Amino acid sequence: MNVEIFTDGASRGNPGPGGYGTILKYIDPQGVTHQKELSQGFRCTTNNRMELLAVIVGFEALKRPCTVDLYSDSKYVVDAFNQHWVDGWLKRNWKNAKKEPVKNIDLWQRLLKAKEPHTVTFHWVKGHAGHPENERCDELATTAADGSHLLEDEGFVQ
Repeated sequence: MNVEIFTDGASRGNPGPGGYGTILKYIDPQGVTHQKELSQGFRCTTNNRMELLAVIVGFEALKRPCTVDLYSDSKYVVDAFNQHWVDGWLKRNWKNAKKEPVKNIDLWQRLLKAKEPHTVTFHWVKGHAGHPENERCDELATTAADGSHLLEDEGFVQ
């Protein structure tokens, strides 16, 4: 199965209330497009955590191994894979090039586990530049961040 995943994260303040938006898109053999939208808001988090969570929930929504084209406006997420930062972090036991602990380890580990069964290509898209799915993900993320049913980001530490 070939699936496209579009993601965005947002926070009102950094840290502050935040949310993510994710769209999964699949075209079946008959040419019919299937689309699913996911979003959630959190009381206190960061933009980078929401960018990561948007990707994670997209992968976790897949029920079988897929070929995935993932589109994000987050250089933090896309470059971590395309520039092989993650490989270095793993070799250095979750330390960055400055030998400091990598931020958001809980989400990076969850992301690696969720991504594992899939063949993934990461694509960076310019945010707020009229890309329809990216604009919709931004709308989902900001609406979730501004919502009244906000969850605790259990892994966030100030």
